[in-house]
Amino acid sequence: MEILSSRTIVRVRDLAASRQFYEDTIGLEIYREYGAAGVTTGVVFFLGGGFLELTGGGTGVAPGVCLWLQVADVTVEEQRLAAAGVTIRKPAERMPWGLIEGWVEDPDGFELRLIEVPPDHPLRRRVD
Repeated sequence: MEILSSRTIVRVRDLAASRQFYEDTIGLEIYREYGAAGVTTGVVFFLGGGFLELTGGGTGVAPGVCLWLQVADVTVEEQRLAAAGVTIRKPAERMPWGLIEGWVEDPDGFELRLIEVPPDHPLRRRVD
């Protein structure tokens, strides 16, 4: 099977609140919006090598839903998000597998794992 494109679709309770969180607080750029009769019913964001699609109609937190977002500096992003009122689930720390992780949540309680890949880690892709 050849995968040509992919995206993570999250059904949220409040599309406007979730859009504001991902666009303004997290800082994702919009790829496209869709809907009918002038009403936006979904928004798709660029998400590194993929896409994050938010659509209305969610009824609550789905178990196991988590977004993994690699950033340059987890501590800086965690401080910025905390100042914006975002719930910090787990403060940034170096995990046993070598990544620096900080866990936060979106307005629906979905987990976002902010990941920093240290220079000595095999996943390292960013060049300083």
